[in-house]
Amino acid sequence: MSQKIKTRHQYTYLSISDIHRIGGATKFPYFRLMLYHVHIAEDLPRLAKMLRENLELSPDFKVTGHAEDGQALLDQLAEAATLPHIILMDIKMPRLNGIETTARLKAMHPQIKIVMATVFDDEEHIFDAILAGADGYLLKDEKPEVLHRSLLEVMHGGAPMSPAIARKAIALLRRQPEVVPKTTTSDLSDREIEILDQISRGLRYRQVAENLHISEGTVRKHIENIYRKLQVHNKVSAVDKGKKLGII
Repeated sequence: MSQKIKTRHQYTYLSISDIHRIGGATKFPYFRLMLYHVHIAEDLPRLAKMLRENLELSPDFKVTGHAEDGQALLDQLAEAATLPHIILMDIKMPRLNGIETTARLKAMHPQIKIVMATVFDDEEHIFDAILAGADGYLLKDEKPEVLHRSLLEVMHGGAPMSPAIARKAIALLRRQPEVVPKTTTSDLSDREIEILDQISRGLRYRQVAENLHISEGTVRKHIENIYRKLQVHNKVSAVDKGKKLGII
């Protein structure tokens, strides 16, 4: 739980654990309590239980609900009297996956912090989650204290990532893709349609790159352009829209 400490000029947020370390709340006569509400989206009951128990070890967080898939989460939030501050989002879920759910939620409620909590540490999922608007990306096996620290960090404007994820994200940024011509039209280029068609067949970015004799970085750049032109945020939506338009 966080204290909102009032000074003469501003408010400053501190967690309860921080306040205890610096001498207790009696040093701050003007404050009001703030508890960070966390909603969990996870289809496996065992993992949802683990995340809940880990969060309950900290006084800074309260678990306000659990959804078994993205659609259930959207339905729950539509009926909620108060929205959560943070959502811990799984990626692989039935009906509506975590990446598509993240994109939809960020469009409706950009103030909600969404932290991916997943077992997937491959570049493709990291890339898609970042494009969808995720505020952080953690592996599910992180220790409780790391989870607590990461969620406090995201509430203070940070972008927490597990070390393995951060390394791969940096590697993605360091790669210089081949230059992809920018277009002002909403229509996909022949190359973009070709890539979308291969993605629709279940191929990974690496396989597409090998098939087309281009780099993975160039594939990702084309994917960004495809998402922008089709006004979508993930592969499933891009493929669905491509089929509806009759281009694949």
